[in-house]
Amino acid sequence: MGVVLESDIWEPNRSICILFFICCVVSIFCLPAKSSANVLDHASSASLLRFQRKFLFLFAISSVLEGLWAVFGEYELAYYGFSKDQVLNVISVGFAVSLFIGSFIGVLSDLLGHKKLCLLFFLQHLLSWMVVEQDKLGQRQEVLNDMFWMMTFLESASFIGSQALANYLIDDNVVRNIKSLWIGAAVLAVLAVGLVTRGWQEAPQTAPLKDYRVSFHRHVISDKRIWLLSWAQSCVHFSVAAFWLLWAPSIVADGREVSLGLIYPCLLGSKMLGSTGFPWFFHVPLVLRTEEYLMYAFTIMGFALSIVAYDYQEIELLVALFCLFQTCLGMVLPFLARLRTTYLPNDIRGGMMSLSLMPANAAILFLLVLRGHHYIANSTITSVAAFGLFSAAGCMYSLKKWGKQLQQSRRNL
Repeated sequence: MGVVLESDIWEPNRSICILFFICCVVSIFCLPAKSSANVLDHASSASLLRFQRKFLFLFAISSVLEGLWAVFGEYELAYYGFSKDQVLNVISVGFAVSLFIGSFIGVLSDLLGHKKLCLLFFLQHLLSWMVVEQDKLGQRQEVLNDMFWMMTFLESASFIGSQALANYLIDDNVVRNIKSLWIGAAVLAVLAVGLVTRGWQEAPQTAPLKDYRVSFHRHVISDKRIWLLSWAQSCVHFSVAAFWLLWAPSIVADGREVSLGLIYPCLLGSKMLGSTGFPWFFHVPLVLRTEEYLMYAFTIMGFALSIVAYDYQEIELLVALFCLFQTCLGMVLPFLARLRTTYLPNDIRGGMMSLSLMPANAAILFLLVLRGHHYIANSTITSVAAFGLFSAAGCMYSLKKWGKQLQQSRRNL
């Protein structure tokens, strides 16, 4: 009598990805009539339409390049003989570079020109560059809002595409085809550089350093609202970094084999679904302020990570919590971009964006060093991320109060 051994590999229901796709399509095409023209056209002029298409295409290429590392970067290091501690050291070096060099790239971008910096760091600075160029072309705020959520949606879709591209290039033969993965990335990078250098004309940056410093002090350092917004943005950056570092170890912590390659698209699909919910808040009468929506979203994300930090081992619940976190993130990122365009002028926004990430990069680097020496557990890092999100919710509550007080004082006048 034969013995049948059942596999204990857990994997999500494949119909979940189809469900996410259907929900995203329904959410986009069922928007109120007021926004249908914006979603499908996005432009009031031919020049603006051309710019948006080029920009989104370049942004998609950038996201695919980032996604290739996200999918196979650590696997390649392990393939070439890196131990877990060595991989952790590589990641720590990356965050150290982000802390000591990347924090000032936004300032250089504002001073030297976004186009020049995009050639080296075009992924990080596409957002601020996009806002400046669209303002020059006469973009309305409601159409700009559509661009924000479309970027978040397209980024997640590109990450899924990078996973499919990597699997196609590897073709079940890692030993023979591992280099083809980065040859493909090099081709995409060359294409992106060509689009940046030949596809756009940027006016030269003429503002001297002294004027930039005065403007930065006036609009950023002296404005308490920007401090609160910067802290909230830093907390989101930290929580997202902690999530992508720890989601896989959290799921496989109980020792069971899990098909992570099928869970990854579900997480990105959740983020895509959340991003498609953003335009609904601006094409129907607003019930709450932008800060209030962010306050509730941060609170939900914080509770989701708090349950994960409790070290709950049920895989189904962990995947559901991770999907909830990503859904909220898909809505949070466009909301934060909207607040930045509301509070900050274009010429200093890039500097604020990069400098605001300095606390998050410093905290991640510090915790990674502690984790490498086994002084701290993964659940502790997740708890810190949850606490940061709760503090971000408190920042949004303070911004909401200030906004209502300002609105009331204007009415009294």
